[in-house]
Amino acid sequence: MHGTEGERGKPQTLARQTTSELGRLFETMLLVRRVEERIIEQYLAQNESLSRGEEVAHAIRCPTHLSIGQEAAAVGVCVALRADDSVFSTHRCHAHYLAKGGSVSRMMAELFGRATGCARGKGGSMHLVDASIGMLGASAIVGGSIPLALGAALSYQLRAEARVSVAFFGDGAVEQGVFHEAMNLAALRKLPVILACENNFYATLSHVSARQTMPIAARAASYGMPGIALDSDDVLAVAEVARNAADRARSGAGPTLLEIRAYRWMSHVGTEYDIGKMLRSPEELEVWRARCPVARARRELARAGVSEEDLRAKEERVARVVEDAIRSAKAADEPAAGELFAHLGARPQA
Repeated sequence: MHGTEGERGKPQTLARQTTSELGRLFETMLLVRRVEERIIEQYLAQNESLSRGEEVAHAIRCPTHLSIGQEAAAVGVCVALRADDSVFSTHRCHAHYLAKGGSVSRMMAELFGRATGCARGKGGSMHLVDASIGMLGASAIVGGSIPLALGAALSYQLRAEARVSVAFFGDGAVEQGVFHEAMNLAALRKLPVILACENNFYATLSHVSARQTMPIAARAASYGMPGIALDSDDVLAVAEVARNAADRARSGAGPTLLEIRAYRWMSHVGTEYDIGKMLRSPEELEVWRARCPVARARRELARAGVSEEDLRAKEERVARVVEDAIRSAKAADEPAAGELFAHLGARPQA
């Protein structure tokens, strides 16, 4: 009888654990979503002021690439990593930075070009970095994250450190030679690296079907590594696949290629929709909006018994964090003139 009760209790315990994890993932995805929604609001407000000829005291002046709709890819992968694992990102790096544990205040200060920014106000939206959390940088070069992640993975292997590096990149990067060179080297050396392709189907405005004839994940077989394709509307599924890939890498078994289909709602760059103006149809967007990973996580939490009051408390907590970050960013100082030529190279070793 005791054994029967234990067997009955086990699924309930696992369900509670899953619900708890989904709650944390939901809150992180919600943080990414709210940050980017506020970036849109900030841009619209300052553009309206500028159109009236008004001076804008606190403005985001850097280009910005939003990942609204893609949040589960970054959050699901990064939850599988340890603090000392490393992430290399792209021009669309907000979600990766926040999912890896980056400071919202330092991120917003960076976008506003403030000295308290994570790159001291020099990098802007496309170059978020924080070595203390393992966010080792973002490159606007298509495919630029891939060789950097391999270099980090090689260093971990040579030093016999049980660490993993991740390269985030888009579907367009698969068409770069460095992708194939990296796949080959990673497989030959069994490097502890995860190659996480966020396939949002578009390289700027060019659909993947006009550029590629083979599914992205299927390319892994040519290099003797696992290739896994999945949709990003289920953040728990992404997290499970990423954990398996991280365990494989950490054990010395080598790399994994993930193709995470994560549709980009907004335009390639900026704060508008490009729906109806160029190639994307409103119907296509609506199909993917209906599969919103944030909304799905919220529904699943409600079905698991999390009250509406608790869900709203999470939403309000995230909103407060973002608003506090924006206020502190606007109040921060601009970089001093002497910062212009600082940190341009490594200091010589003694």
